[in-house]
Amino acid sequence: MSEDSKIPADASDIPKKGWIYWLPASWQPYAKLARLDRPIGTWLLLLPTWWGLALATAVNPDIKSSETVYNFPDITYAILFGIGALVMRGAGCTWNDISDQDFDKKVARTADRPLPSGEVTTKQAIIFLIAQCLIGFFILLQFNLITQIIGASALFLVIAYPFMKRITYWPQAWLGLTFNWGILVGWASIYGDLHTAVFTLYTAGIFWTLGYDTIYAHQDKEDDALVGVKSTALKLGENTRIAVIFFYAATLGLIGVTGYLLTLPVYFWIALGLSGLHMIWQIYRLDINNPDRCLALFKANKNFGFIILLGFIASGL
Repeated sequence: MSEDSKIPADASDIPKKGWIYWLPASWQPYAKLARLDRPIGTWLLLLPTWWGLALATAVNPDIKSSETVYNFPDITYAILFGIGALVMRGAGCTWNDISDQDFDKKVARTADRPLPSGEVTTKQAIIFLIAQCLIGFFILLQFNLITQIIGASALFLVIAYPFMKRITYWPQAWLGLTFNWGILVGWASIYGDLHTAVFTLYTAGIFWTLGYDTIYAHQDKEDDALVGVKSTALKLGENTRIAVIFFYAATLGLIGVTGYLLTLPVYFWIALGLSGLHMIWQIYRLDINNPDRCLALFKANKNFGFIILLGFIASGL
């Protein structure tokens, strides 16, 4: 780190320990670029895709044969979506770092990321980005044409995302559009089309992301204000708790509408109730002036995602 950057050594968001440090030294910067050491982003991208897959499986009578006991999501599809989420989340992070490297140099939490620190060049990062996108494209080819079209169209959202925080205080809403696109992909992989209920679930996912990423953004609000980028944390300020209550209530309400439209059984409603308790716990624990608490609550949304997923899977019993 250069002397004039004045970045505290302990301010970085890059873990100093972990499995990526067992990789060859030349690989480590690319693992950091793809955030392989921080899987929560992959989970939050993957779980909506699994939601769409599990929901479509649960309500599709053609999947159940006379020998089949359960409508259980296709494991091959689930694995393919898992690999796809891993590489495309990595591609999104790489693109974000390419676009934001000048900002990242000025922010304590991001100044030692591979691009601003000089571990990799912009050219190397672009080559890595293309390689990840090609893997994602190959995975997408394993699905039907409608799924391919829907999946590929998400690239427009991914490309635009890093620039949203330059022009609006609501980049978290754009992230919601992007991270929950997998709901449409997961559903289309089974049906080859889309349904009103799946758009309702997609909208629920957008509100969910608005909630958890607003909490996450409170870690960076001082740095964001300093370098001139925008976020819902800066926009909402002390009104964040009220806003998160609204975002999470809208999430639960719209997921409930999804279940109603598709006449899901009691298992779904039990899961929805449990997920509601989880969100109440998050709101109770929220402290916008405690960065560690904000990060922990952000990560806890993986549990919310799994509760809803289990509700959809159980609905296919």
